Amino acid sequence: MTQITADWIENPRVQRLAQAFLLQGFEIYFVGGCVRNALMGAPVADLDLSTNALPEQVIELTKAAGFRPVPTGIDHGTITVVVEGEGFEITTYRKDVETDGRRAVVAFADTMDEDAHRRDFTMNALYADARGRVIDPLHGLPDLLTRRVRFIDDATTRIREDYLRTLRFFRFYAWYGNEAEGPDHDALAAISANLGGLETLSRERVGAEMLKLLSARDPAPAVATMAQCGVLQVLLPGADARGLPILVHFEDGMQVDPIRRLAVLGGMDVARSLRLSRKEAKKLQALRDGMGAMTGAAELAYRDGADLARDIILLRAVQMELPLPIGYEVDIAKGAAAQFPITPVDLMPAFSGPALGAELKRREALWIASDFTLTREELLT
Repeated sequence: MTQITADWIENPRVQRLAQAFLLQGFEIYFVGGCVRNALMGAPVADLDLSTNALPEQVIELTKAAGFRPVPTGIDHGTITVVVEGEGFEITTYRKDVETDGRRAVVAFADTMDEDAHRRDFTMNALYADARGRVIDPLHGLPDLLTRRVRFIDDATTRIREDYLRTLRFFRFYAWYGNEAEGPDHDALAAISANLGGLETLSRERVGAEMLKLLSARDPAPAVATMAQCGVLQVLLPGADARGLPILVHFEDGMQVDPIRRLAVLGGMDVARSLRLSRKEAKKLQALRDGMGAMTGAAELAYRDGADLARDIILLRAVQMELPLPIGYEVDIAKGAAAQFPITPVDLMPAFSGPALGAELKRREALWIASDFTLTREELLT
């Protein structure tokens, strides 16, 4: 039997919580991302647990054990149980009763098998008990070990239950898929046959999934497959995936930034299509403006900071299909450290009002053109 060994399983709070269920005769299992990631050697961020206890029973037994249950999603069967300041989400087994492609009407289920069948991919239908022993009701472990992202049962049925699963497929392929084998053919066929359903999704859900996908180490193969299937054009009309692998290559060693990668894809009205936040939309526009301008690396860094300047230089190189310019990092460092040596007060009272602002800009332009070498005295002469 496959077994997980991890600090979070040995966590005394986790063990106390599990024992509270087991002593009352209920099942309790870790499920989904924590099990999947532990088996793949990936970081585990959140612990999700599943049980055959109904939400009211979860509240009752956890209170009796001295914990604090919070009904954060009780309508969907989810109770957050706080144990010594640490919260754990516990969800009652569920099964889909009715779906419309965007949301599902669920009912509580009695068995793990029913709960597993309502999930999206086989690698997400893995469970582990309080000792870390893995339970695999749908035989998803072989898929996980070979990094094969595969829909549970019939791919078309899973997609039509929730069309967001199309995007989740590509996100999971980007993060966990086996690039050497390529994506699952049955999944791609079902996705291509159900493109119309993507238009029913909210922009917020699509945007969240796209940013998660683009945050993978190398999302280029997944995005290229999205383009081949027609998904990319439905979500981002006018987008082009060809520059993404070049950008990923240029990014070597840099922190991943999904907005930078979104900028290289192009497309029309991207911020609205993905319902980006104001901060994200502002950065995306700054990157796209910078790609189309002729401002040098040093001036970009002086005006907008080193990070944005570096992003723009990378994006320009991709756009023009050229290697990165020699010495651009030195120029960026110089511009980021530069400080304009004069202030408005230095030009008063000789200049005032609009004339003061214009003269200050003129001298700043001279200073920038001198590669930031003109001194304060020279600028004031």
